[in-house]
Amino acid sequence: MANPSRKFGLLSRKVLLGTTLGVALFFMIVGVIFWGGFNTAMEMTNTLDFCISCHEMEENVYREYQKTIHYTNRSGVRATCSDCHVPDPWVHKVVRKIQASNEVFHKILGTIDTPEKFDKKRLKMAKNVWKAMKATDSRECRNCHDYDSMNPEDQKKRSRKQHINGMKAGNTCIDCHKGIAHSKVHDQLTEEEMTALEQPDPGNLRPIPPQWQAFIDAQEQGKKADKNEEESAATETAAETAAVESAPVETAAPTAAPAASGDNPAASIDWASIEPREVGLFYTGQASMEWVLKGSDHGGKRAFVTGDRCLDCHEDEEVDIGDLIVVGDKAEETVIPDKRGSIMVNVQAAHDAENLYMRFQWEDGEHTPVPFIDGGKMDPENPVKLAIMLATDSEDDPKVEYAERSGCWQTCHHDINYMPHKPDEATMNASPAAQRLDLSNGITKYLKESRTEIEIEGKDGKVRGGWDKLKSEAEIQAALDNGSFMDLLRYKSGSGESEDGYILAERVMNGGQGVNFTGSNDNGVWTVLMTRKLTSDQPGDISMSTDQWYNIGFAIHDDYTSSRFHHVSLGFKLGFDDEDAEINAIGK
Repeated sequence: MANPSRKFGLLSRKVLLGTTLGVALFFMIVGVIFWGGFNTAMEMTNTLDFCISCHEMEENVYREYQKTIHYTNRSGVRATCSDCHVPDPWVHKVVRKIQASNEVFHKILGTIDTPEKFDKKRLKMAKNVWKAMKATDSRECRNCHDYDSMNPEDQKKRSRKQHINGMKAGNTCIDCHKGIAHSKVHDQLTEEEMTALEQPDPGNLRPIPPQWQAFIDAQEQGKKADKNEEESAATETAAETAAVESAPVETAAPTAAPAASGDNPAASIDWASIEPREVGLFYTGQASMEWVLKGSDHGGKRAFVTGDRCLDCHEDEEVDIGDLIVVGDKAEETVIPDKRGSIMVNVQAAHDAENLYMRFQWEDGEHTPVPFIDGGKMDPENPVKLAIMLATDSEDDPKVEYAERSGCWQTCHHDINYMPHKPDEATMNASPAAQRLDLSNGITKYLKESRTEIEIEGKDGKVRGGWDKLKSEAEIQAALDNGSFMDLLRYKSGSGESEDGYILAERVMNGGQGVNFTGSNDNGVWTVLMTRKLTSDQPGDISMSTDQWYNIGFAIHDDYTSSRFHHVSLGFKLGFDDEDAEINAIGK
């Protein structure tokens, strides 16, 4: 007869620390069941359905998230709540679930059970998320978005530049990409908070991936090739010139000059021989210089103050930016229905020993009445106005701060006409500055160089700008004598008037002693010609040398508008017979 005790001999065998194999097997089975159940339960809490099962989430963040690219996109890949807010590594995931118990506690308390309560707590909750992402080098973002997987050639110029800067400096995703799936609240951060949150972390430095390095190298190679080509072309031109000068002179039949437009010498230029540069002018809304310099308003503030030009980031984005602003989605509170967001302008430039010549051409737009003006026309006498601003270009000795980066933007402030912090008439008249400024047309453009201070952030209810913080007359005169001003040239289509002025303490306009504009609208296309003396001894005029570059920007008031309701270009570099210049004036 078999011994029953032998059936359990194997299970009774001790395997570790006196524990029998049977006991170990029992606890292993129980552990597997517990582990499977625990993981199943934990993964159930990672689903979108679970996350929006409470009305706090369903009525607030879920509805916002449905409008973003993370919910619906061309590739059909959806990032749900857990993809962004729950870590993938198991230990970190458990920690996050434990932290979530605090959220359950606040649900029970009713802390955020209404949209109103939720909005009051929104910034605090967002700060917690940003802090966590910053601490983990945006780990959850990088589960999908990784530098190694990105193709720089498929990205916009701005994206490529900022990604390269981020890799080199040690920035992480959340430094730039806040508010991408929920309502924007980072504009409520103070500048100190924004600066701290976006501070690079040397621990996040990473090597440039091969495809990125290849792209950077190709860009550099292209620049060198262009330079070599230019030098070769210059050598060939010099040789041809020498050959012509040494050849016998033959008498040729005279060639008739192109017909002039009025008395403007620019009409005699052979414009067909000059390649135009297409420049995008976009509707700017209330995007003042203070707006540019406040990180919670302008996400590119950090790049701008460290040296990037507006053109570096926003070239080829003018149409997209204008479309956002003109309908009030960005930097605009006073919408003009159906107004076009951008104007594409062909710009050409030429010169001789005495003058700079320019030609501008663009398509006329449809009339869109301004709703807050009787008759719908802010300036009924002028269908269009064209303005050009010039400033000297010197990195070593900039005459106007940021002019080399932002062009004419430095003249636009948060407290000028039709801007958010424009003072009322009583405040203007009561200020001592009223005795020194011409306020008959309100507060016009001005430069920081004429003010003792400019309020950028508007903290604690302060008015942004500095219209009334005038420096002394002697200081302003010294700035004018030093060249710290923006030279302003303007054409008015109604009267055909040419204006020559400048901006420093305010906009000063006078007769067109140094400039001559003519213009016409032929078959829906505007053509404006300009002749401008290269040198001048008049205050507020920049004397130009053909071996120097100059900062230049353009603005068009179309459809009878005035004040800030215009389309403006980014800042460009004007040069003379220099292929590296962004606007190149060709010698004629």
